[in-house]
Amino acid sequence: MSANVAREARWVVAGQCAVVLGGLALVRVLTEYLTPSQYGELALALTLAGLVNQSVTGGLAAGIARYYAVAAEAGDVRGYLRDARRLMGLATAVVGALLMLSAAWLIGSGRGSAIGLAVMVAIFAVVSGLGSAVSGIQNAARQRALCALHSGGEAWLRIAVVVLLLQALGVSTVVVVLGYVLSMLVATASQVFFVRRLGADAAGRVGECSWTGRIWAYSWPFSIFGLFTWLHQASDRWALQSFGSADQVGLYAVLFQLGYAPMGVAVGVAMNLLAPIFYQTAGQATDSDRNTQVHRMAWRSVAGCLGLTGVAVGMALLLHRPVFALLVAEEFRVLSYLLPWMLLAGGLFAAGQMLALKLMADLSTAAMTRAKVGTALLGVALNIVLARVMGVEGVVIAQVGFGLVYLVWMAALARHPKRGVE
Repeated sequence: MSANVAREARWVVAGQCAVVLGGLALVRVLTEYLTPSQYGELALALTLAGLVNQSVTGGLAAGIARYYAVAAEAGDVRGYLRDARRLMGLATAVVGALLMLSAAWLIGSGRGSAIGLAVMVAIFAVVSGLGSAVSGIQNAARQRALCALHSGGEAWLRIAVVVLLLQALGVSTVVVVLGYVLSMLVATASQVFFVRRLGADAAGRVGECSWTGRIWAYSWPFSIFGLFTWLHQASDRWALQSFGSADQVGLYAVLFQLGYAPMGVAVGVAMNLLAPIFYQTAGQATDSDRNTQVHRMAWRSVAGCLGLTGVAVGMALLLHRPVFALLVAEEFRVLSYLLPWMLLAGGLFAAGQMLALKLMADLSTAAMTRAKVGTALLGVALNIVLARVMGVEGVVIAQVGFGLVYLVWMAALARHPKRGVE
């Protein structure tokens, strides 16, 4: 490992450790203020923000991040940033239109009291989507320190803002989401300032070619399978709400945040570190030797991810009770015995994501669509059936099954290096 990569790795790990610790601290704080039912309401509300991120802003953020290296190589960072800004503006307009339709439906169905929460969730989705895009640009530019400081700082700022608002305005889901919005706004505004400097510092003038079409061609598969991914990610909570209660949703949401989510953050460390390296190594994915290098790096990453998962599961089998005693209020601790299985589910999915990163570097996002859609639909079906039969335990089993199928399918797609142009 070169000195530069080692230095970048330290910043990525430091930033993601701050995110993990901040997230765990937030769980502890919220479980002290909120009942399981209120925590469940918050979890359900945030699934709607997830819908926007998966189907509208998330795909664009991925495309914007992928094409920074190409634009920098072409000497057209200014033109690239111009078109990225236009695309995110269009995405924001789409979210605004969806919000107006949702507000009209809520009023028409006699649920006007939920409009305030809907507005907060929509704003949070837009701001977090913009934050993902600018973070992706900074990460692609290998500005690791800035990414780490912003992501880690926002995680802890969120706690401070939420606590202040809960004490000042009272305990409610709307107040919690408002705290999320304000902390994300501060972090995103700072990131935008630094990203604009990339364009100001870039040599040359804005190029005549448009990056919009290329970014969109890369991004649209994410929006298609993102909808199905969201269905899977939200179906666990909504299935428990339908067949159980808001209390069960709250208890499960805490289990998910302590088990599944940390594995996602762990692979996020690896992806944040490796994505720009993969993208720069692959370039425009037309050289067979460069593609073979990416292929080897991806499979080594999968092996490391599965090894980390095994260690985490083993530790959770021994320590799940003290972990829950430390991190959540007493009324949320009844499901601690399921922690190892949530870690396993998260680790399997994370390993699959490492292979998805290889396909992204290959510019083969369309090839991922069938796998993403197919496994998402399978996950939805498993969540609904097992939530009805077994409750929270059934949903955890469904997550493990989904993660295993997802990993196997991605492995089948990524088993060979992409052939370059002969």
